[in-house]
Amino acid sequence: MFIKKDKPMSKIAIVVLAEAGSHEALGRIVNALEFAKELQDHDDEVKIVFDGAGTTWVPKLTDEEHDANPLYKAVKGNIHGACKFCSKAFGVINEVRKTDVDLLDYYDDHPSLRSFIQDGYQIVTF
Repeated sequence: MFIKKDKPMSKIAIVVLAEAGSHEALGRIVNALEFAKELQDHDDEVKIVFDGAGTTWVPKLTDEEHDANPLYKAVKGNIHGACKFCSKAFGVINEVRKTDVDLLDYYDDHPSLRSFIQDGYQIVTF
């Protein structure tokens, strides 16, 4: 595929909503992280947010034994954080707190997707 070099840098916020635990969800998280890596490798601005049931991925991905851990590590610098409210609701807040992933509580204990839009980000969900 031909990629124009003179195009301005993209700004993408990747929001992971898929709950850990199924083969289908594993496909979603791997695709989300792979997309983030592609963006990163092309010097695009990318932020990854774990929201809703997607917060259940944080403790799994930070586990060195998980198959997706190397991919997670490759994009770790682009992890914006995990929803504080949803981390509580899905029972993983204590596990998330043991990682270096920030708990986001900008708007009613949730991340602010509106602020991404205001800052010119396109939002992609997995």
